[in-house]
Amino acid sequence: MAFFSPFRGGVHPDSFKELSATLPIMRLPIPPQLFVPLRQHAGSDAVAIVEPGSHVLKGQLIARAGNGLSAPVHAPTSGIVAAITPVTAAHPSGMKSNAIIIKPDRKDTPVKVPTLLDPFKLPRDELAQKIADAGIVGMGGASFPAAVKLSSAIDRHVETIVINGSECEPYLTADDRLMTERAEKIILGARLIRHVVGAQKIAIAIEDNKPNAISAMQKAAVGEQQLEIVVVPTRYPMGSAKQMIKAVTGHEVPAGGRSSDVGVLMHNVATAYAIAEALAESKPLTSRIVTVSGGAIVRPQNVEALIGTPARYLIEFCGGTVNTPTRLLLGGPMMGHVVQSLDVPLIKGVAGILALTDHEITNPQASPCIRCGRCVSACPMGLVPLEMANRSKHGDFDGANDYGLSDCILCGSCAYVCPSHIPLVHYFQYAKGHLNSQTAQSKRMQYTRQLAETRQERIDKAAAAKAAAKAAKANRRKRSPAKTEKSPQGES
Repeated sequence: MAFFSPFRGGVHPDSFKELSATLPIMRLPIPPQLFVPLRQHAGSDAVAIVEPGSHVLKGQLIARAGNGLSAPVHAPTSGIVAAITPVTAAHPSGMKSNAIIIKPDRKDTPVKVPTLLDPFKLPRDELAQKIADAGIVGMGGASFPAAVKLSSAIDRHVETIVINGSECEPYLTADDRLMTERAEKIILGARLIRHVVGAQKIAIAIEDNKPNAISAMQKAAVGEQQLEIVVVPTRYPMGSAKQMIKAVTGHEVPAGGRSSDVGVLMHNVATAYAIAEALAESKPLTSRIVTVSGGAIVRPQNVEALIGTPARYLIEFCGGTVNTPTRLLLGGPMMGHVVQSLDVPLIKGVAGILALTDHEITNPQASPCIRCGRCVSACPMGLVPLEMANRSKHGDFDGANDYGLSDCILCGSCAYVCPSHIPLVHYFQYAKGHLNSQTAQSKRMQYTRQLAETRQERIDKAAAAKAAAKAAKANRRKRSPAKTEKSPQGES
């Protein structure tokens, strides 16, 4: 597999990865309480199947997948269900979402699992179902249910599996440490993904600023057939699907298309690791590696923590903060979400919790656009951010869409290089939110119209059936012979 020229655009922000990259992963003690959200994946909420007062075991199913796109949720440890109630969500709005609150019993007693079978001997659709049952979602941030992505690719002639180990966001080193310390299980997960999809080749892509991870993965891959460790240049946003696929395979995913359109399926290294644990060890997704970093953190560290652990507990484990953070982020500084509270729980798709200082944040006053075109040069999607922003700012959302808003990946490269410090991504998020709201409203109206039309069809069919029955009865009456009186006997 050859390495092709990387994607267009992109930027090189300061990495700050040295804060945590060289330290081994630490296991976080079980916290006093876990707040396990029912929505920590793309799609609809999971549906709780336990009640307050119930005793649960580690790995036990506590919420089944909801209708449509969804994923189940499992107990991160054993304990008592204290409540099912709204808690502060891992979302910039600060809104609340339903969660199952578990008070651990400190025994960490696992649920009993069936005898393990060789996953490579099981049918592909059965393996995909096991991945779905384990509650695995995309661990790189998208949080899309992994089994849905795999199942949709089974019949699309995917040739290459790309495992994304780029971790291009500044500060974040969780994937770096995972590859360095647990390379063998990532390789197993990649092979299982290839088996499920029926692909031929595997490319595990790692940016060249992770020498220890590259070395560990190369060593673990020795002797593996049709599996290659591909070293790619350090360049943000290398981790985005379309950019990674372009850099590794040379194929360009068409606008509005999917990676399977060019014979590729991509998953994050942490997702591959979770799939290996689910299929080889029958472990559902109940914990993850997360980077706790930033200038305000006393001891930046990568920590393996249970899903539902409050951010406050993670930060306290890392020594707390040297002062009040200026900004709290879930994820990286380029595409992460600002949160206002340390009470937000860790969810499956969060790879980092950052506490940043004034020194790390620049919020200069925005000035008028000088039409320098730097945002155009930096955009990895080949868009014209200044035109999209101008139309979004003035409420011309359709006009922004005409300039490619739907293809924008919100990577922030344009805002990073803007000399006028225009909050370009804010405009794009606003416009996308408005268009998504319009789409949702249109779908609701269409659904309501379909319901009304279906009801009217039922009424019309019932009326037609009634009229037909009435007409048939009338016809039977006309066709029946009239009764005649008989003549008296002997009458001549």
